[in-house]
Amino acid sequence: MKNIEMVCNEAVEWIKEKVNNAGAKGIVLGMSGGIDSAVVAALVKRAFPDNSFCVTMPCYSNPIDEQHAKLAADAIGMEMKTVVLNEAFDTMKKLVGAKDTDPKLAIANIKSRLRMITLYYYAGSNNYLVAGTGNRSELTIGYFTKYGDGGSDMLPIASFVKKEVRALAEYLGVPDIIITKPPTAGLWEDQSDEIEMGMTYEQLDNYILTGEGIEDVKCKVDMMNKRSEHKRVPIPTFVPSEKQ
Repeated sequence: MKNIEMVCNEAVEWIKEKVNNAGAKGIVLGMSGGIDSAVVAALVKRAFPDNSFCVTMPCYSNPIDEQHAKLAADAIGMEMKTVVLNEAFDTMKKLVGAKDTDPKLAIANIKSRLRMITLYYYAGSNNYLVAGTGNRSELTIGYFTKYGDGGSDMLPIASFVKKEVRALAEYLGVPDIIITKPPTAGLWEDQSDEIEMGMTYEQLDNYILTGEGIEDVKCKVDMMNKRSEHKRVPIPTFVPSEKQ
């Protein structure tokens, strides 16, 4: 980015506009302990210093994630609530009859959707909007949970690939340990974004920004983009021919 200060100022004004246009009062977001949520929180805090807070929602999570979430919130000066979702997760698995043989991601995504429910409770209680934390790299290949972390009212960093998010984080004062740690969705122990995606963020970012890359990466990104299109578009609506 040529002028990161200008970009951040524009993002802050954009967030204010979205909230004001909705007749809302402020913003709530989930704080995972990762770089994306820390950057969004920093922008939100600038837009609504008195009407914003974040929520960390551990669900059989690595304790370091909650520690990093608090570290980020303290660095930004944002209020943080903690809602432990272990019991809700166990109850939900019992209610749907989840089994150990079920697909791993189907079970793990319950966590992400419970977090969405939690955020929208707080949004509804305060007349706030929910800020999403998805970046361009992950949105391009559908690396998010539909109606989970993909559920939000706005996406402040959706135009930025991962390396640009890192630049924003440095400018906004996000702690170095959060900027440099390996990215993870935190849905299970030792999960790694790059291992799960089958490519590095550097490879993904480069292909998105330049159209260049090794053939395997280009093919994989194109395939993932196509298969995840349903996550990025409005819900398809059937219209009979007589109403067209």
